[in-house]
Formats: sequence, structure tokens, C-alpha cells
Amino acid sequence: MTSPIDAALTDLADEFELLGDWEERYRYVIELGKELAPLTDAERSEANKVRGCASQVWLVTEPQADGSIVFRGDSDAHIVSGLIAILLRLYSGRAAADIAGFDAKAAFDRLGLSEALSSQRSNGLKSMVARIQRDAQAALG
Repeated sequence: MTSPIDAALTDLADEFELLGDWEERYRYVIELGKELAPLTDAERSEANKVRGCASQVWLVTEPQADGSIVFRGDSDAHIVSGLIAILLRLYSGRAAADIAGFDAKAAFDRLGLSEALSSQRSNGLKSMVARIQRDAQAALG
């Protein structure tokens, strides 16, 4: 059976496929980032800051009573905000076990992000995923 994360990845891959070249895809990623709900000033705290990103990135982790985890995030860079939006589409609202077991590298390869991003952006993306997966592991106990 397809997990909700895999289904979200398939939807994203289909959307990227329709866009064609990477210039269009970058614009789309930036548009996705503009749709993020803003974080409050209090949420832009050191505790929510993701280390290892060239730009400033904040991730808020909200474990839910049903065992799922809701993530919210923001960045001071447009393209990074878009990458956060992609991560939220994949991970937010999912079960902690599904998040912890998801192969993010394979997902980014499938979307073509691995070769399209600079090494600095790729490292930042890895840092964001590591934080999300660490928070999922913590929720599992």
C-alpha cells in the first residue's frame, strides 16, 4: 500500500513533470514558498532555527494527539521557503513512524532537486530533513 508521504511525492513529481525546464520549476518552488503560513516572531527563535543552512531557516514541530506531527516553517530566502513548502507537503501531518522511515534522498532524486540545487542548498535541505526526522524519532520515544 502507498503511504501518504509516497502519494504526496507522486503528486509533486507529477507537478514538476508538467513544468518542464528548471527555470520554470524554480519559479514554481518560489511560488510554493510564498504560500507558507507566516511564523510569529516568537516562533523565529533560536530553538526553532535549523543549523547547517546558509540562509535562516526555522522549523516548528507540533506533535499531535493522534501520533502525527505537524510541521511549520519559514526562511529569509525565497527558494529555501519553497524547499520548506515541499518538505511540509511531504512530512507535515504524517505519522512519526512514516516520517522516520521515509527515504528523503530518493525523493529529492525523483524530483530532480539533487542535481538542480547548489551544494550549499543541498546541504541545507539535508539539515532540514535531518531535523524533521530527528523530531519524528523523538516523538516515537
